Amino acid sequence: MPGGGGPSHRGKYLASRRLPPVASRLVDIDTRALDAAIADAPFSGVVTVDVGDRRVLERTAGYAHRPLQAPMTVDTRIAVASGSKALTAVAVMRLVEDGVLRLDQPVRELLGADLPLVDDAVTVAHLLGHTSGIGDYLDEDSDWEPEDYVLTVPPHTLTTAAAFLPMLEGHPRKFPAGERFSYCNGGYMVLALILERATGQTYHDVVRRLVLVPAGLRATDFLPLNALPAGAAVGYVHDDGDLTNTLHLPVLGNGDGGAFTTAADLHRFWCALLDGRLVSREGVDTLTRPRHDVPEEGMRYGMGFWLHESAHALVLEGYDAGASFRSTHVVDSRTTVSVLGNTSEGAWPVIGALAEAVDASLA
Repeated sequence: MPGGGGPSHRGKYLASRRLPPVASRLVDIDTRALDAAIADAPFSGVVTVDVGDRRVLERTAGYAHRPLQAPMTVDTRIAVASGSKALTAVAVMRLVEDGVLRLDQPVRELLGADLPLVDDAVTVAHLLGHTSGIGDYLDEDSDWEPEDYVLTVPPHTLTTAAAFLPMLEGHPRKFPAGERFSYCNGGYMVLALILERATGQTYHDVVRRLVLVPAGLRATDFLPLNALPAGAAVGYVHDDGDLTNTLHLPVLGNGDGGAFTTAADLHRFWCALLDGRLVSREGVDTLTRPRHDVPEEGMRYGMGFWLHESAHALVLEGYDAGASFRSTHVVDSRTTVSVLGNTSEGAWPVIGALAEAVDASLA
């Protein structure tokens, strides 16, 4: 495995009996296909399946730090790119339930004179559901590639949502608010800015207070790319070589993605969310109700969450320089299937192999 195959490659299975039927079928998948995908990608990261309070499958491969040949472990903290948009959505919904924000609230009320090209008709709900029509500072419908240097301000200055304002300015409207779905990173940065202005705290502190702490996500946080702590995986732009993503991304992840987490914390997040410990059950339903079919992705979308195209399963996904990620939660069986990769491309064959297994288990 060029640049990524390390000594940390292990598997673990627990007996599938007494598991819910969907989980049993996932445990009983032909792991040769999974292992082949891990070996051929080449994959660097973590793969897990958790059911209720049990870990029933795990794999680790590659290096958290290539030059030091520090092996990936199942507890390594890995960046999940846009996967952490869900943290923004949940924090917004919590403030809606607390009466601080409204879903139908025009965002102009909090933007004031800033971002004048954001239409006055755009509401908080439009931003959450990617129907705002605002121009995007990182338009994924363009020819963007993860190795591109897209930031127009120095990465080390992007420590708050407010610091993103120069990058959010000057992007013309794509379509009238509410007309259609169009995935928009800039919309989630506007939500982060709204969180800061509505609370007087930084975006990161709002998410810690409203989401990370009540969910018990002790390993999840926004870590500085230029000073990663021990136990966090460096993001690598390519499947081999030592080029890191430090200059490709903001120094701290923000409203549109970039948090670091672990496989275990992902399962904790899903359980906390669906148990009503972060927002009310009605709030969960609002966020996870299917609102748009997105056939090019083979999924549906709610507010901050992707949804399986036909089954009762929720999905978080992320793709960026040094990050390839998906976590799928099958609601009825409390089963979480997660793939966290610390390269731009290496996790996708593994994600594909497990997606097929999930689909088969739900059939």
